[in-house]
Amino acid sequence: MLYPFNLINFLFTALEFAILIRVILSWVRIDPYNPLVRLLDQITEPILAPIRRMIPPAAGLDFSPIIAFFALEVLRQIILGLLF
Repeated sequence: MLYPFNLINFLFTALEFAILIRVILSWVRIDPYNPLVRLLDQITEPILAPIRRMIPPAAGLDFSPIIAFFALEVLRQIILGLLF
């Protein structure tokens, strides 16, 4: 019965890691057409865009990744709590 637990935990961890990599890559100049950057955008934008619409960047700072981390962690705990 640990397989679904581990799979869900891995997926959330991978998504959080993808957001973290995207944040780090935003600090350096990198080609936006790079396949890795495009993949990260495709994975993370569906999560970050709605948050960005609700809370737009302020003074050039985008808080959507921080909010996404908290939301993903809460969602992970809810889903895992319902499974076990």
